Amino acid sequence: MLGRRKAQRSLFEAQTWPHPIPSDSFYARMAAVNEILFRDEDLAEMYCLDNGRPSEPPSLLSGVTLLQFYDNVSDEEAVERTRFDLRWKVALNLPLDFGGFDPSCLSYFRKRLVQPQEERYAFDRLITVGRTAGFLPDKVTLLTDTTWAKGAGAVQDTYTLIRKGVRKLLRQMGYALPSKRRGLAPEVQRLLATYLDQDRKANIDWTHPSQRVEQLKVLVHDAEATLELAAEQTDDAEVRSTGWLLTKILGDDVVTDEHGDPQLREGTAPDRILSVTEPDMRYGHKSKAFRFEGSKVEVATEPTSELIVDIADVPAPGSDGQYLAATVARVEQHAGVEVERVIADGAFGSGPNRAWCAEREPHPIDLVAPLAQPSDPSVHKSAFQIDLTAHQATCPQGHTVAGRAGPEEPGRSTWLFPFRREVCQACPLFTQCVHSQTTGRTVRTTPYENYLQTARRRQGTAEFQEIYRTRARVERKQAELVRHGIRRTRYVGQAKRQLQRLWTGAVVNLKRLFTLGQKAGQDLRALFAPAMRPAIAVATR
Repeated sequence: MLGRRKAQRSLFEAQTWPHPIPSDSFYARMAAVNEILFRDEDLAEMYCLDNGRPSEPPSLLSGVTLLQFYDNVSDEEAVERTRFDLRWKVALNLPLDFGGFDPSCLSYFRKRLVQPQEERYAFDRLITVGRTAGFLPDKVTLLTDTTWAKGAGAVQDTYTLIRKGVRKLLRQMGYALPSKRRGLAPEVQRLLATYLDQDRKANIDWTHPSQRVEQLKVLVHDAEATLELAAEQTDDAEVRSTGWLLTKILGDDVVTDEHGDPQLREGTAPDRILSVTEPDMRYGHKSKAFRFEGSKVEVATEPTSELIVDIADVPAPGSDGQYLAATVARVEQHAGVEVERVIADGAFGSGPNRAWCAEREPHPIDLVAPLAQPSDPSVHKSAFQIDLTAHQATCPQGHTVAGRAGPEEPGRSTWLFPFRREVCQACPLFTQCVHSQTTGRTVRTTPYENYLQTARRRQGTAEFQEIYRTRARVERKQAELVRHGIRRTRYVGQAKRQLQRLWTGAVVNLKRLFTLGQKAGQDLRALFAPAMRPAIAVATR
């Protein structure tokens, strides 16, 4: 049942007594708006209203969760601070003799938030404050970038992945129950004894190659036998999901030699599973030299207010810019604004992104993102004058050739411009420009060549440099998120990972709103109250 905070003030409430908490600290400022920042009625749909034992008030749990991400502490430490830390008592309007609650309440609260998809609760409320106060305009520019986050699961080797996968699949099929084990074949009984009744690696000499090979054969055989059992329960969604996971592990990590024996794959398969505990974890790269295991966090800020308007957990592999359209859609949906410009690094400046922004209806987006600088500009494709209307290309030495149609993509065409070898051989740039042993230089266009040409011309202007200079602000905001623990993923599962990203973003936005309100000379309660009233009215109807 929905628990509520008592409206009656306590004689021992921390705020009513003299305390040394600075008035300009985050805790004191949060205390000033705590009563209107979160209301029990806002999350009433997560609880039964007329039956059961009253819960811990969701307004209190929301405040504790916010402070938990602000101070980057565990559930147990968060509860301890509600009992013993005067700063937390002041921020949460708690009495000095507050006895705390069980840490599991925070875990159940997060579970309740993600089930009705209320993980955006705190983040969206603070965006509403920024919009109502006029800090966020109707038309916005987005500064966007990604940073890496280490996953919550342990990175496991192939042997452990297969063993854990078999164990998980057998448990999903219900074989952990004694009643399910009656009358099973001896081979199935062996599987259960090996993978369910114990959970440890085989007792072999792991430094001996031949013993490792034999153990791999045993694991692959047992995995295939378990998958055959699972094929009889395809109506169970969890069994199908875990069966797919085990099948992918075998496909990623194991190959068959010429004798039909399983062997470990050389190298790393694309999109390889790293952990049975956290199947979403992947290898990712922020540079050629830096590899991480986990996911990425995409952050979008608005430059004038420096508020985070979107933060999302995205997969580690692939280009940073592949989720640009989804980011813009979320910002416009949840913040109620129109995105008119995006400023980002080169990973976002792909041809498809530029085409999507330019052709977007009803309002195109101005994408400001640099293109990579060529290693040898004198012979790079950008040094050629390509006329896409006349289908002609002119090389840096003034030779012009006609083009022919290349492979087509849906709705878009490409062109090839081949230069004769005898013409190229007479050119002083021949050795730099031509790498073929038999033909001359061939210039190939992409389906988005016109957008790339326009972007490269613009990149050399002072106007571009002036606009692009503001992108550094999103990196400062990422650094602030890192200080609050964004790179240490706490939870398993995409929904709870996203909850962590959003609530950490809410912490950073709350700090920023305090600063903006102070600069504007506004009383904090007067700043927050107008934005909260509509939400409160809807929740209480």
